[in-house]
Amino acid sequence: MKDDISEIIPVLSHPRDVVILSHRNPDGDAIGSSLAMKMYLESRGHFVKCILPSEYPDNFEWLPGVKNFMIHDLQPDECNKVVEKADLFLCLDFNSLDRIDKLGMAVAENKTAFKWLMDHHLDPEPFADYYYCDDSASSTCELVYRFMDEMGEKDKIKGVLADCIYTGIITDTGSFHHATNPDIYRMIAEMKDKGLDDTRLQNNIFNNQSEKQMRLLGYCLGKRLVVDEEKSIGLVFLSRKDYQKFNIQRGDTEGIINHILKIRTVKLAAFITAQPRIVKLSLRSKGDISVQALARDHFNGGGHFNASGGYMHAPLSKVIDKFWEHAGDYIK
Repeated sequence: MKDDISEIIPVLSHPRDVVILSHRNPDGDAIGSSLAMKMYLESRGHFVKCILPSEYPDNFEWLPGVKNFMIHDLQPDECNKVVEKADLFLCLDFNSLDRIDKLGMAVAENKTAFKWLMDHHLDPEPFADYYYCDDSASSTCELVYRFMDEMGEKDKIKGVLADCIYTGIITDTGSFHHATNPDIYRMIAEMKDKGLDDTRLQNNIFNNQSEKQMRLLGYCLGKRLVVDEEKSIGLVFLSRKDYQKFNIQRGDTEGIINHILKIRTVKLAAFITAQPRIVKLSLRSKGDISVQALARDHFNGGGHFNASGGYMHAPLSKVIDKFWEHAGDYIK
């Protein structure tokens, strides 16, 4: 779903109070696209605030401007005032207002603001006035690049703005392991021609973990890994006691699921964690195995063909049992 670019041009023709929003538990694509679009819109004379429902992982603190994000969990009243005052919402990297929790209700209550959705997930809900969406895109940051190109302002994609776009693309593709397409390699090449230091960015993104995170990874692989070679499925789970034992904070478990897929015989991987109110599932797969369908059919979720997520309001053991009951049906 992609509306004509001509429809957004008059909306951006005069200064606006813009609020950029992205999803709970923000990842590199959510953060990178938010920062890139903030810089772009500010260059056009708009007044821009970025609001996230929850805190971002520490390993993205190096991104310039990220510390100026407003966090609704920490400052709900201030965030709600900014939302109430806004006359343009730019919603990035999510496809329905419930993905931003209580912020979604505040956005819906502002009846006069123009709502713009830019996203690459399946089946965007009909809450926006303008859609710049494509579920074949690798990431929302890819769409940011495309948008600026269509606006005739690709020359602005350099320096820190290019760093942000690269961050979103490389994290959402798992270092170019899935959801890739020819366009993103051309984009990276063009940014590289303009001075993109991808070696520095890779170090900042991937070689930036704490000792605790490495010990947690060792625990997950040594004590919490279950592999069914016959079914080609691997699973890691964490209980609430595990969260207490390691004092697990937001971002500490990032990337653990990717290690399961490194096992030669594993085609479908799950990372299942007991949160305070729900049990969350992260799902990844190789080849033509749709974890998006698995998440949609059984775990109230969705996402992308090879990378999806879901949740259940049930004990951890029951969620794990349900996963084993159904996961094998999706392996061809």
